[in-house]
Amino acid sequence: MSLDVSPALLEQAERGDVDEAEFVDCVRTSLPYAWDMISNLVARLKVDGGDFADNTVPPPDEAARGQLLRALASNAIRGALERHFGVRLAFQNCHRVAVFPLDTSEAPDAALARFTSIRGQLLNQSPELRDC
Repeated sequence: MSLDVSPALLEQAERGDVDEAEFVDCVRTSLPYAWDMISNLVARLKVDGGDFADNTVPPPDEAARGQLLRALASNAIRGALERHFGVRLAFQNCHRVAVFPLDTSEAPDAALARFTSIRGQLLNQSPELRDC
């Protein structure tokens, strides 16, 4: 199971309407490693500026790696995180997560396109990452 869903949140889902803030809180408590990484990247982007902020440090263990995969592979979780933090998320492999500002200027879109390109994916490969 990827999320620790409270009975109250499950009841909301069964009724049809789910409060997104409660869903985001469920993600925060269920996937703390992924939440902390994204939170820190968002803070770094705000402080340092630039086209994006990314992580290049592998997760400390398989549980942390799994959290990143669950957070970024789920459209619902990823979309909720993007809306909550006001960023675009990009993911290259088991640890290379990047946040891009939501901006109307061309630079972030061009940087996102480079990051998510086939070329960017190939240049981010290394033998150490073959198992992720």
